[in-house]
Amino acid sequence: MSDAPPCVLITIPISHYCEKARWALDRTGVSYQERAHLQIFHWVAVRRAGGGKTAPVLVWGDRVLSDSADILEEADAQAPPDRRLFPDDPSAAAEAQELQRDFDTNLGPHGRRWMYNGLRGRRDIAIAYGCTGVPGWQRRALPVVYPVAARTIDRFLDVSPATAAKSEAVVRTVFDQVAQRLDDGRPYLCGDRFTAADLTFAALAAPMLMPPEYGVPLPQPEELPTAMAATVRELRTHPAGAHALTMFREERR
Repeated sequence: MSDAPPCVLITIPISHYCEKARWALDRTGVSYQERAHLQIFHWVAVRRAGGGKTAPVLVWGDRVLSDSADILEEADAQAPPDRRLFPDDPSAAAEAQELQRDFDTNLGPHGRRWMYNGLRGRRDIAIAYGCTGVPGWQRRALPVVYPVAARTIDRFLDVSPATAAKSEAVVRTVFDQVAQRLDDGRPYLCGDRFTAADLTFAALAAPMLMPPEYGVPLPQPEELPTAMAATVRELRTHPAGAHALTMFREERR
């Protein structure tokens, strides 16, 4: 990959969509520099890079990829055969892409909303775990701007106890669907090999599981609010949650 153009990945470090992109780049051997920013502060960075309001954004030479699915496909195109994220068979590749789209649309937004509601008011956790790799001035500003930032995120992502309860129901439905797919004993979602479907599910399930192997440190259940911790512990034992945790342990290097 030494002749490839330099890559810059702009992230919110704890974002599960950003973890999805990081994991794909790491998996496929694409060299990149990560530039991490706190929520809301990231808006300036992604706009300057040519994106919209969301992270991740990957700047690859003169190209700008502002969707995690596009980043996965581009990384896959650069990967050696044994690290590919999509099977060579067109029908199997289409299956993995369909699952990725479903997880991106349903699991990702709803798990994120549930997490933000569960951590409502926990400035201590935000400061302890939200700042990995961000500029020092953002780290110093967070304790001061936290109340305004939290309200802005609540509005932007429609976070409330009522919406979070609906989102948890969606998450549980997705987990049940994944468990049903795995019920025949297959080791991976699309059969006998790790694909973008497994990567995407595991990464986007992270807010409900807090995997220790995540790309940046995450709070563990004993540090979380009581109700949130109980749900995390429960979903870790769910067949789909167990699959996601296995993917982190065995495939996230």
